[in-house]
Amino acid sequence: MTDFLARLQSEVTWLPDWVMGLAVLVVVVAAGLIVHRVLYKLLTRLVASRDLFWRSLVSRTERPARFAILVAALFIGAAIAPLTLRQANVVHHILLICLIGVLAWMAQSALHIWTTVYLRRFKLDAEDNLLARKHVTQSRILQRIASSLIAVVAIAAALMTFDAVRQYGISLLASAGAAGLVAGLALQSVLKNLFAGIQLAITQPIRIDDALLVEGEWGNVEEITSTYVVVRIWDWRRLILPLSYFIENPFQNWTREGASLIGTVTIYLDYGVPVAVIRKKVEEIAAASKLWDRQVVNVAVTDFKERTMEVRILVSASNSGRTFDLRCEVREKLIDFIQREYPDALPLTRLEIGEKTALPDRLASGSRAHEGVHNRV
Repeated sequence: MTDFLARLQSEVTWLPDWVMGLAVLVVVVAAGLIVHRVLYKLLTRLVASRDLFWRSLVSRTERPARFAILVAALFIGAAIAPLTLRQANVVHHILLICLIGVLAWMAQSALHIWTTVYLRRFKLDAEDNLLARKHVTQSRILQRIASSLIAVVAIAAALMTFDAVRQYGISLLASAGAAGLVAGLALQSVLKNLFAGIQLAITQPIRIDDALLVEGEWGNVEEITSTYVVVRIWDWRRLILPLSYFIENPFQNWTREGASLIGTVTIYLDYGVPVAVIRKKVEEIAAASKLWDRQVVNVAVTDFKERTMEVRILVSASNSGRTFDLRCEVREKLIDFIQREYPDALPLTRLEIGEKTALPDRLASGSRAHEGVHNRV
């Protein structure tokens, strides 16, 4: 190839070297595009019968592979083109940076494809999605950490191709004590969240779609990034918290080991109410409800107050949202039943005025007429 170019250049001596160099680069770029087209047609046929990961890998890496082939072709073209030493060094440096970039691009694409294909087996909208939430949370956190590491390594490798930066790195290592202290202080929050993300991915105190009670707000984990967590509050607000918050502060996770929850309904009734009737009615309400998961229903007198008794009702449902709705349904239907069948069972405040109470004459006649009056609250 070199001999052919030398003979060609001797025959067209009237052309300047830079024109010949440019022509060589154009030829190798055209050859690279042809090679890419042929290669990808062959790869597409080879993976047609393979699983989804390999088919997606070939289709998603077509553009970065084309770029990589062009970079390799330009490397060859720069080596055989009649370029000066300075021009060749500049072209090689640019192509080296492009090669680092395209390798990082392909690594990011492969990581994204693998994560997507892996998570296709898990459905967050399933009735019992505990296993799905575990894998989705772990995979997404580790994907973001790996993606950040790929970007950092690629940028560092590109910068190290410059002599000035390489010398700076050597001098930085020589003064690693002071520089490390300064860098550690400057990057304290970043490093804290990075290690918190790794710890969250391993231990998983929270997962995607977990129901949390945090900072006095109830909501579901909507997104976990490499630095913060987005909690979707029940009224559609978003609560943004750093990753380190969930390592350093207490919070309630309502779906840590399962999505099912027990809801509590508390009602205060007069001592005269028949508890057995209330228990039977609550069981009927739960059995007729589509929200009840047929696991827990319980009625118990949990406390005696001065004028009322405290009746606690427990009902369970498959997730936190259904549990809340079931509690509301039990309240509404139970109070409707009591108002119709046992209106005197609602709390009363009794006020009795005896005959021996000394009252003015103008009030005495009125007080006799109102003896035994019950003032309903």
